This record gives sequence, structure tokens and C-alpha cells, in this order.
Amino acid sequence: MDRLVNTVRPYAWGSLTALPELLGQQPTGEPQAELWMGAHPGDPSRADRGEGPRRLDDLITADPEGELGAASVARFGPTLPFLLKVLAVGTPLSLQAHPTIEQARAGFAAENALGIPLDAPERSYRDANHKPEMVCALSEFEGLCGFRRPGEAAELMARLGLPELDPLIDLLGVEDETEALRGTLAAVLTMDDETARRTVGETAAALAEHDTGDPDWSYAPYARIAKDFPDDRGLIAGMLLNHFKLRAGEALYLGAGVPHAYLSGVCVELQSNSDNVLRAGLTPKHIDVPELLEVVLFESAAPEVQAPVPVDATPGEELYPVPIDEFRLSRFTLDGVERAVDGRTPQILLCTEGSARLTAADGTVLDLARGQSAFLPAAGTPTRLSGTGTLFRATVTV
Repeated sequence: MDRLVNTVRPYAWGSLTALPELLGQQPTGEPQAELWMGAHPGDPSRADRGEGPRRLDDLITADPEGELGAASVARFGPTLPFLLKVLAVGTPLSLQAHPTIEQARAGFAAENALGIPLDAPERSYRDANHKPEMVCALSEFEGLCGFRRPGEAAELMARLGLPELDPLIDLLGVEDETEALRGTLAAVLTMDDETARRTVGETAAALAEHDTGDPDWSYAPYARIAKDFPDDRGLIAGMLLNHFKLRAGEALYLGAGVPHAYLSGVCVELQSNSDNVLRAGLTPKHIDVPELLEVVLFESAAPEVQAPVPVDATPGEELYPVPIDEFRLSRFTLDGVERAVDGRTPQILLCTEGSARLTAADGTVLDLARGQSAFLPAAGTPTRLSGTGTLFRATVTV
């Protein structure tokens, strides 16, 4: 077992206090957005096995089967297939979508061929992997996800009574759903700067004028977006999407092509080992409109909120099912009764409440406080869990 030393990414949308509180640290005064746990080369975790801290990706590269197990290597290759994060959302993060694996491979190769550096701000593909993800709320967690039905989006816009929105409302009236959604999003992202300035400005002003302060007001998420991004096209694009709220313990799975933006709250996020993001707004970062329109899945779909289900084979474990095998997210609510987890796959354990004690088959003990995490190589033997608190388990299905 390895206690992990992890990196916090200080994106502008991060909370000032949530991650420091989780980690038992003093706030820095700067936003802290994402705590990364895994072996993505962008910010790998570190582990100390007696020779000083080493990058987890380097440890895996040195002995893939020893760290990941033969079954995982055969199925997913010699890298950790998933990346675990804690997101602390203080202000809305970018409206975005993620590619399929075929799109990621083609896009990564194309940008490499053009000689675009991996850390270049105009880069869309930073690796050759897709990025399905699951978010599980640690507090009330709010966001936008998936397209509304075109008629619902048209009605939402029409109730504002703004002539500037009429051309978009007309596009949403196209009979074919895919054409209606694609045409409207393309129109928002490609309108000339003067039209965009006027449309977004009038919409933001109307939202501010009618803001009731009621969190259940249908325009409440967009009024908050307008306060943070009063001149961003993402405000209009966001009105095409469903609004959702998760209570602590509820989760949401997002597959390739699903447009989304997270607005507030703290969550555990488990995703495939990728950092590929195609943005549509609510950000000063690069927006590649043609590539985004190729990646986005233009179909209406309401968010499907999940509650965890008990795992019969592992008492005390609750699973958040997903339709892929590259990651598997579950939760233990530790109550003083010793539990055991299978050791045949690589896994990361994260304590989010209370404390947990991990005991390996050889008697080695590792204690995790709130905010701490551990990497368990695929040793083939169970690890015993004890303590009082909440422990998330990230692994794979093979």
C-alpha cells in the first residue's frame, strides 16, 4: 500500500475553502479546484517506498503487471486506466464535452502532426484517450448536463421576451431534433461579436432584472452564470442544457459527447485516464468550434441521477454502476466493523469523512485521515478496512 501525495490544480473556478477544509490545510487565498489522484502524466500522484517520493506513473511503467495485475494490463494496457479527483466548484466551470476514443486518437495524432506542444493553450487533445466520467456529490452539487428537448429550450428562451433570442428560437423549431440542436449551438458559437455582445448582454440584463433569489426559480442557474460570465456566449449555450442538482451521495454518469458544465458544490469525480476537453463557453480558454461540433452528441436526454446499490459479494460496499469497465466507483460507510476489499485489481482508496485503517495481508497498516488516499497495487490478496467514516474505492472491472 502506498500513501499518495497528490497535486491540487488551482483553476480560477475553484473554491477558496473546500479543498483546504477537506485536506486539513489553511486556505491560500487562491481558488483550489481539483485534487488529482492517479497516474496521468499531467499531474501524477507520488508515492514513497523508502527511496524518496516517486511518480506513480513511473512506478507503473517500471513494473506494469506487478502494479496493475496481468488482467488489467491485458485489457487496458500498461497504464492505470482511471483518474480519481475531488472537484471543488466555486464558480461555473467551462461548458464542455469529451470525445470518443476514436475521436481522441484521431485528434491527438492530428495535433501532433501539426507540431502543437502538449501544453499549448490552443491544444484540444492532450492524450489519445476518451474521457467518460462519473461525479458523486459530497455536498449539494449543481450543474448542467445534456440537451433539453428543443421545444423546452425554445420555451425557456421565449419567456424572457427578448427579440435578440428570436433567431435561436426559430432554429430550435426545426423538425429534426439533431438539426435543431446542432444548428442552434453552432449559431450561438459562430455569431459575429457584435451580435453576440448584444444577445448575451440583453439576456444577462433580463435575468438580473427578474432574479427572484429563489434557488428553484427556473432561471436561477442562468442568473448565477450571468453574474460570473456577463459577456460569455456560454450563457446562451447553457440554456440549451438540462439543470440538475445532486444531493450528497448521489451520482451522475456522463458519456462521450454529452455537453455539461458544473456550477457549484464538491464531488468525487472518477474518469478514464484523460485530460481531453472540448469547450463551448464559460471560459477564457481556447474554443475549437468545428472540433466541438464534431464531438458533441446532439440528442436530448435528461440527466439520470444514481443512488448506490449494495454489492452482494462485498458486505458494506455500495456501487455506482457505469456502462464501461475502465473505472468502477464504490463507497464504504465504515462503522467499526472490519470489511475486506478484493486485491486482484489496482485501486485507489480515498477517505472523505472520519478516518480509515487499511491492513494488508502481511499485517502492514496504513491509516488514512480525511482527504488522504492510498494506492493499492494488484497484489491478489484482500485488504481489510476498519475505522469510522466514508471511504471511496476507485478500481477497474476485468
